Amino acid sequence: MDAIDSVFDPLREFSKDSYRLVKRCHKPDRKEFTKVAFRTAIGFVVMGFVGFFVKLIFIPINNIIVGAT
Repeated sequence: MDAIDSVFDPLREFSKDSYRLVKRCHKPDRKEFTKVAFRTAIGFVVMGFVGFFVKLIFIPINNIIVGAT
């Protein structure tokens, strides 16, 4: 019986925790949604600029290294 309980106890706890999480979740209102969407868009733009500048710096360095051979 202990072997069965050792398998099913974590499953029971997981299901209880999952049910509790779903009960606490709510649909965001318009103000909350626009805040999250705006911050996500800013994050995308910042990460795009970081990637662009890293590429801009490493292309000449790569050409110098490859061109030296």
